[in-house]
Formats: sequence, C-alpha cells, structure tokens
Amino acid sequence: MRRVLVPADIDPAGPALGGRLHLAQGRTMGTTWSVRFVGPADADLGARTRGIQAVLDGVVAEMSTWEAGSDVSRFNRAPAGHWQTLPPHCFEVLACGIDVARRSGGACDPAAGRLVDLWGFGPDARHDQPGFRPPTAEQVQAAREASGWTRLEIGAASRRVRQPGGLSLDFSGIAKGFGVDQVARHLLHVGARDQLVEVGGELRGAGVKPDGSPWWVDLEVPPCFAAALDATRVALHGLSVATSGDYRRHYAWKGERHAHTIDPRDGRPVRNGVVSVTVLHRECVWADAWSTALTVLGSDAGLPLADAEGLAAHWIERGADGRPVERWSRAFAELME
Repeated sequence: MRRVLVPADIDPAGPALGGRLHLAQGRTMGTTWSVRFVGPADADLGARTRGIQAVLDGVVAEMSTWEAGSDVSRFNRAPAGHWQTLPPHCFEVLACGIDVARRSGGACDPAAGRLVDLWGFGPDARHDQPGFRPPTAEQVQAAREASGWTRLEIGAASRRVRQPGGLSLDFSGIAKGFGVDQVARHLLHVGARDQLVEVGGELRGAGVKPDGSPWWVDLEVPPCFAAALDATRVALHGLSVATSGDYRRHYAWKGERHAHTIDPRDGRPVRNGVVSVTVLHRECVWADAWSTALTVLGSDAGLPLADAEGLAAHWIERGADGRPVERWSRAFAELME
C-alpha cells in the first residue's frame, strides 16, 4: 500500500504555458544535487547549471569544515577571545541551529564540532583512516566541556561571534537544507517558479510540472525495512523534506555500531533505536535541523515536542523484536488526511 500526503495550502497558479521540464545536475558537499524546473524550450541549461553550482559553492565557501578557508573553519581555528563577523547567510544558519538547540534541549547543536571530529566523522582523523580509534570517556568529556552553543557570545546586530576557546562550529546537520533553500530562491529570482530542488536527498518543491501535476516524491525508507513498510508519497508543493538516519553513515568498532549522528548532551553517537526521522517544513534548513534533533530525542521525547512545535515528523524505529515501528506527529497525520 501507499500513503499519500497533500499540503494543506495549494497555490492557485496553474502551470506555465508552453513550459518544458528541464534537468540540471552536479556535485556539492560531498554528494550530488539535482534540479528539475519548468522553463521555455530554449532555456540555457548550461547557464542555469552554472548559476546553481555557484550558489552551492558559495554555501561551501562559508560553512564547510572541509574547506580550510571557509568562514566556519577560520572561526574554529581562532584563539580564545577572538570576535569574527560572519557573512549574512552563515550567521542565518548559525541562528537557526541555536534556535533548534534551545527548543530541543541541546539535541541538535551547531557548536558540537569537536564531538563530530572526535568520533571520526569530520574532515580529519576519520574513522576509515588507518590508526583510528574511538575516543575514551575522558576525551569525550573534555570535548563536551569545550563544546556547546551556550558558550557562544553573539552580537546579533553586527553578526559578530566570539570564540570562547577550543569551540568548533559544525553545520553538517543544517547546511544541505540551507543550500536547497538558496537554490530555490535563486531559481525563483531567474524566473523558474515551478521547481524541485534536491541536495543529498533533502528536497524542496514549488509550483507544478508542465502537465499541472505536483512534484510527487516518495519519502526515504531505510533499506533494511523497505520490504516491511508502506511507501509514503508526498506532493512537494510549497514544502521541503529532510531525513536523518543512522543507516546512512556509520562504522563498527569491536562489534559496536557508531552512527554519524552525535548526541551533544552525552557526547556519544545516538543509540536509541531510531532508524530514521523525516520532517516536512516550508524551509528545508528547518526540516534538516529538526530531523537531526528529533533523531537524537527519539519518538518518546521527540513526539510531544514535535506536536508542541507543530512539526510534521515521522519516526521509524527498531522494535524489541527487530521489526520496524512507525510513529508520527499530529501535523504529519493531518497531511495524510
């Protein structure tokens, strides 16, 4: 069977007359991107592709910890007491991350980069490199003490942020979603109102296809449960979708599985039975950040929070018998109705 989700608000504008569906593709942030948009038959696809790539390259240049010259990397290397002015987009993403950290009790923290690196998921000393060993309890505690959004001093009007010493920002749980939003805004600016943007599995859709149908996409299902769960199809019409899951990036050490999602509250990879969390939101950056936070929280703590925040969220968890268990928020159930 298949569940179908339809947005509550439908844009009354119809399809663009004479429009044709175009596809542009490329690579960014260690993954791929693709964009489908409606435009005239003679649209310059090369120019569109270059424009989209430039937008995503700009996000990487500001926010990637894999680029030594990025604004985030320079902040992470700065000495204690250094004040750094962040570019507007970079500051916007930091503010989003801090807001979700505050609302979720620290389950998603943009200032937990040292913990990400310590467990081998950063750009250096990676878990797949020779000689890597998971951190000791003492190393985890030291990294926790050096991390956390509450250590930051921020001048909102000036976009200045103070390095307290040893703190590392990491936007890996937010940047892809922000990149999706930026590409969507770029396409709207150049006249491509009807669009479906995807970066590494995070998506945002607006408008309709030339035949008037919406951008139908199937929500991601963990491969281990693909045969056991009903498919969920959603019309991405003024909506974004982001999924976090422990099946994407992980490694095993002496029989213990370590997922790439780190719980900043205890400094360890999550081990709460959550396989994936999908969040639907108008802005992909918020869907991305909340999917991470709700993965860390699990459905027992995350479901009441999602309901309080009005978030459309869907959990897939491993039951005691190893079979999948699904739970969803009220807002998600309303989309199904």
